[in-house]
Amino acid sequence: MSPALLSLPQVLVVLPLLLLVPCFTVSTHPMGTNNHSQAQMLQSMSMAPAERETLFHVMETMSSDRDWRFSNPDPCMPGSLWPGIECKPGSDNHLHVTRLDFGATPNPTCKNTATFPSEVFDLPYLQSLFFFNCFKTTKTSLSMPPPGYKPAAYASLQQLSLKSNPSLIGPIPPHISSLSSLQVLTLSQNHIHGKIPEGMSGLTSLVHLDLSYNSLTGSIPAQLGSLSSLTGLDLSYNSLTGSIPPSIGQLSLLQKLDLSSNSLSGSVPESLENLGFLAFLALSNNKLSGQLPNGLPKLQNVQYFIMDGNPMFVPLPYQLGRLSKLQELRLANSGYSGSIPRSFALLANLTTLSLENNRLTGEIPAGLSGLSRMYHLNLSRNMLAGVVPFNAGFIKRLGRNLDLSGNPGLCLNGSESSDSISVGVEVCRGNRSASSRQQQPLRSPARAPSSLFSNFPLLLGCLALWAVTGF
Repeated sequence: MSPALLSLPQVLVVLPLLLLVPCFTVSTHPMGTNNHSQAQMLQSMSMAPAERETLFHVMETMSSDRDWRFSNPDPCMPGSLWPGIECKPGSDNHLHVTRLDFGATPNPTCKNTATFPSEVFDLPYLQSLFFFNCFKTTKTSLSMPPPGYKPAAYASLQQLSLKSNPSLIGPIPPHISSLSSLQVLTLSQNHIHGKIPEGMSGLTSLVHLDLSYNSLTGSIPAQLGSLSSLTGLDLSYNSLTGSIPPSIGQLSLLQKLDLSSNSLSGSVPESLENLGFLAFLALSNNKLSGQLPNGLPKLQNVQYFIMDGNPMFVPLPYQLGRLSKLQELRLANSGYSGSIPRSFALLANLTTLSLENNRLTGEIPAGLSGLSRMYHLNLSRNMLAGVVPFNAGFIKRLGRNLDLSGNPGLCLNGSESSDSISVGVEVCRGNRSASSRQQQPLRSPARAPSSLFSNFPLLLGCLALWAVTGF
């Protein structure tokens, strides 16, 4: 059996993780050489003295795990290779550092006094640089030599990741655009502040940009729309303001767009309909309002549409029912009105539908009960009415993941109710469900009012007593 292929959203999740896999093995060998000749070749090679001295200085700045200079005087040599380092042979018959990882075991841990080592950009063949949970005590910033200095790594670096560093502060340096070969830039979960540099548009090779979970302010630069190779853009959990620039629609290869948890305002630009490869869209917890783009059905690859927590105050767009690959639709806490579009019943791949705390009215579309992949449905705190159209099998399958509470007009068919599962809705009464009347608990019937003629003998007795006694 062939191995299962990852779906596109799974790839979007796995790819950044693969980039953080610790690297501590020896490098690749030139094409056309076998293992034996490779070993002999590496033994005869060494690092250039200047590059080795730069590496020693970087390691001494970052880590006190060992005496790097004396315990491993040949950092790239097989048998004495440092953890967290990758070296490759160059055409100049020297071994060169191509990757450094800090912070996560088994890579070198960072000492309390560690600060960002700007000298690392002097490693001429460096391609990948990772700092994970590294700068935790001493305040530091992403310091880069000025472009005029022309550090060697500015041309070679392809991946730069600084993630989960609580003491990493300061702005993103404007001349980060000098990293002309950069493909992956991750500056997530730090305390970086200031504006996003407009010059980042010069990173024309960039494929993945993640600036999430920082304290960035200002607007999203329209110039980011020129990053034509970008497939992933994550600016979530910052303090960005202004509108979403229409130029985002120029990122035709974009597969993930996450702008959630900012203070963005205005409407969603019509240009988003041009993102034909988009699989993940998150715009939740902003100040967006108004109608969604008319061309929404063009996003035929969208699987995750997350836009809860915005003051939209418009009817739910029926066009969302045309996104055939949609798996999660989250539109809670957004003031949507009107009825739930019946087109939502066409979303055969839908697993999660979250519409709670809106102003929705009317009945629940019966077609939703036919969504066999649904496992989470929340329609609570609306103004829905009528009989819940779900059978006992649907209710049992979702269990506690089904919430219909806070809709006083809803009721549950008695034949479909379950004593073990509460969905926040009472069993129907009256004439709305014949079966519900049969399932109601037995109660003592109210006594019917007595008629005059049914108690006629008692009445005659009372009259006779009154005639004799006068009472």
